[in-house]
Amino acid sequence: MTWDEIYRQTAAAAGVEVRIVHIASDFVAACMPDMTGTLLGDKSLSAVFDNSKIKRLAPDFATRTPYAEGIRRTVAWFDADPARQLVDAEMDARWDRLIAAYGQGLAKAVEAFSKGA
Repeated sequence: MTWDEIYRQTAAAAGVEVRIVHIASDFVAACMPDMTGTLLGDKSLSAVFDNSKIKRLAPDFATRTPYAEGIRRTVAWFDADPARQLVDAEMDARWDRLIAAYGQGLAKAVEAFSKGA
């Protein structure tokens, strides 16, 4: 699965619709330098996750729980206990500011290019 599909299925399990915003890792790192180490590695490249390697090494291996079912169980586990439902409001606000800044920058770039700049 791609990251987008993982996010779609996770959102569906939570009963919400996902709004995916693709922002370049270098933009995120420039705005939030503390995220550099977690972004400029494997997360900065497109990836498709599969289990072909384990199947080669252990041919009898078979997954029994599809991601969609596993994430539904995970969300149910979080929903079952309010103590597990902690939200980092400060981090949420930072991500919201980043998305807003990206949107503003994108709008300005589109405007500049539409004027032939």
